[in-house]
Amino acid sequence: MIRSLLIYIAVLFVGILFFISMILFVIPALQESTLVLPSLNKAQSAPEGVDSQKEKLEKEIGQLQTKLDKYTPSNAYVIINTTDNHFYLYKGKNLIREGICSTGKNERLVQSDGEKEFVFHTPLGVHRVQRKQPNPVWAKPDWAFIEDGLPIPPRGHPSRFESGTLGAYKLELGDGYMIHGTIYKRFMGLNVTHGCVRMGDEDLEIVYKTMEVGSKVYIY
Repeated sequence: MIRSLLIYIAVLFVGILFFISMILFVIPALQESTLVLPSLNKAQSAPEGVDSQKEKLEKEIGQLQTKLDKYTPSNAYVIINTTDNHFYLYKGKNLIREGICSTGKNERLVQSDGEKEFVFHTPLGVHRVQRKQPNPVWAKPDWAFIEDGLPIPPRGHPSRFESGTLGAYKLELGDGYMIHGTIYKRFMGLNVTHGCVRMGDEDLEIVYKTMEVGSKVYIY
């Protein structure tokens, strides 16, 4: 009788311990699992948000690319960097040629009597080729004589015309500015010109033969 009572008490004690362990460990574990599941669902939904942002960015990039394509000439054009003295010849989106050039020295020249002042800079902005000519003759402007300390001759005077100085080709951009060759090849890549853009012989030939009258020249 006493033995049976002890067994009953032991079984009851084990049951009570099991019940207490359920309360202390199993139920909190289940509660934690229910809290984890929503966080997993949120984590799983994150890639969907990333994908939507990616699609939005790709759409915006595509729209910008379309606008850029509208502004890109389909024919030949030249881009000139006056800081690095570098040029890029394109035809549509294809790079045809690139190389060094020389641009304006950004200096002022004032006539001794102060009557005239000249600024030697390469004009920035968008220009067009207005005229092309092989074997050009340079019609020296007034500043060429002032710079050398010589008297200014009348217009049409033979001393104003000089062959070979501009190289084999010239492309006129207007207001006296040109893309042309040079006899001062050791200064290529430097800011030394009176505003024109100088190129080496081979580069100039390719630019001359690729560009047309009306082609754009971007200078910055």
